[in-house]
Amino acid sequence: MHPAPTPAAATAAPAPAALAAKVRTLAPSMTRSMQRVAETVAGDPAGCAALTVTGLAELTGTSEATVVRTSRLLGYPGYRDLRLALAGLAAHQQSGRAPAVTADIAVDDPIADVVAKLAQDEQQTLADTAAGLDTVQLGAAVAALAAARRIDVYGVGASSLVGADLAQKLLRIGLIAHSHTDPHLAVTNAVQLRAGDVAVAVTHSGSTADAIEPLRVAFEHGATTIAVTGRPKSPVTQYADLVLTTSTARESELRPAAMSSRTSQLLVVDCLFVGVAQRTYDTAGPALAASYEALAHRHDPRTAR
Repeated sequence: MHPAPTPAAATAAPAPAALAAKVRTLAPSMTRSMQRVAETVAGDPAGCAALTVTGLAELTGTSEATVVRTSRLLGYPGYRDLRLALAGLAAHQQSGRAPAVTADIAVDDPIADVVAKLAQDEQQTLADTAAGLDTVQLGAAVAALAAARRIDVYGVGASSLVGADLAQKLLRIGLIAHSHTDPHLAVTNAVQLRAGDVAVAVTHSGSTADAIEPLRVAFEHGATTIAVTGRPKSPVTQYADLVLTTSTARESELRPAAMSSRTSQLLVVDCLFVGVAQRTYDTAGPALAASYEALAHRHDPRTAR
C-alpha cells in the first residue's frame, strides 16, 4: 500500500532565498518561454516584483498564461505569491550579501583557480539543494527507511557510488540495506520486495532506464519507493512515492553533470542517514559503536593482526 502523495496545496511555497535555486534546478525541464520568465525573475527580482503579470509577460515576450504556469512550476500558488517572493529576494540581496558568482573552468586555468572555482560551485550546489529540499518528503522518507524490513538502492554510473554510500551507512546502524548496480540483479531483487520494504533510485537525469525499471517493479510489488533526482518531473517520479530533488552546478566541458550531481546527492544521503539514526538511536547508537570497535584495530598498527 503506497502512502498518499503530498497534496500540492499542503506544500509551502519556497522561501525567497530558495527562488534562484529552484530556477537553476527546474530550468532544464522548462519550455523555452518558461525559461525566459524564470531566468528574468531570478536575474532581476526587484525590477520584476514591480511588474504586473501583463508587464512581465510583455518584458519576456511570453503570455500571461506562461507567467502563471512558471510561477506554479516554481512552487508558488500564483503570480501574486511569486511577486511577494521576488520582493523578499530583492530585500535579501540588498542587505549586503552579494550573489554567488561562478565561472566555467578553462583549460588554461591555474590549479589555484580550479580549486577556487570548484569550491564555489560545490558550495552553491549544496546551498541550492538545501534550499530546495522538501523537508516533508524528506521526513516521510526517513520514517519509511527507519521502519523498513529491507532496503534496496539502485543507481548507475556516478549515482551508483552514491547508492553504495547510502546502503553502507544504513548497514552500519543495523538496517538491512543493499546497493544494486547490475540492472538484471536489481530487477530480480526488486521482485522480492513487499509492503514494509523500501526501494531507493538515485538518478540525476531521472530517465536512466536501469534505475527506473527496478523502482517500477518495487513500486508494483507494494514497496515504498523513493527517487533522488535532479529532475522532479522526470520519468522516475512516476514510480516514486517520495521525491527528493537535488540541484547541480552549471555543466561545462571540464565539469560534467555527474560531478556536481554527486555532491548534492551525497548531501541528501547524509540527511537521510542522520534522520534515520536519530529516529532509531536506541539501536543505531550501539550498532555504530560496535562497528567502530570491530574496526579499531585496523587503524592502530600496534594491534593489527
